[in-house]
Amino acid sequence: MPRAGLTTDRLVAAAADLADEAGYENVTLSALARRFGVRDASLYAHVRGLRDLRTRMALLAGGEMTDRIAAAVAGRTGKEALAAFAKAYREYAFTHPGRYAATQVRLDRALVPGSPAMRRTTEVTYGLLRAYGLDEPDLTDAVRLLRSTFHGYCALESAGAFGAPRAHETSWNRVIDALHITLENWPREPAG
Repeated sequence: MPRAGLTTDRLVAAAADLADEAGYENVTLSALARRFGVRDASLYAHVRGLRDLRTRMALLAGGEMTDRIAAAVAGRTGKEALAAFAKAYREYAFTHPGRYAATQVRLDRALVPGSPAMRRTTEVTYGLLRAYGLDEPDLTDAVRLLRSTFHGYCALESAGAFGAPRAHETSWNRVIDALHITLENWPREPAG
């Protein structure tokens, strides 16, 4: 029987908070149970296990991040939209490091059928890229370029791996300039 006041949504939100405070890798069912003052077994009335909890946490964080990105790019196109998208992405990665880490784990697609968060992420990202005149299979390639660039930059920056004296913000802005030029001049695959 579910414990009074304990819900799946509360557990997932608490797990996301714990990830931000202690690190994604430290989110366990035991740590979460201690936070609520219950036994580990009590959590199974709400989640199927750690994998289910982390999937739900990834969907929560992905939805939050996408909402921020969507608000930032609203009414913008081209380089202005790209810069707003990138800024919202980077800010989320730094303000919510544990949640952000959850968004970087590959999800089992069978566990997230029809997820509104996944659908919204696709809509926002593809909308940005369609404004550059891209269609499949170029959309998939461009999404991978943006994600790997943004994630790589954020991961290196947060780890303190940039040792040159140049300001991080200056380099970040140059990266956005380079991505914009690349997207405007996307190499098209020859037909057939």
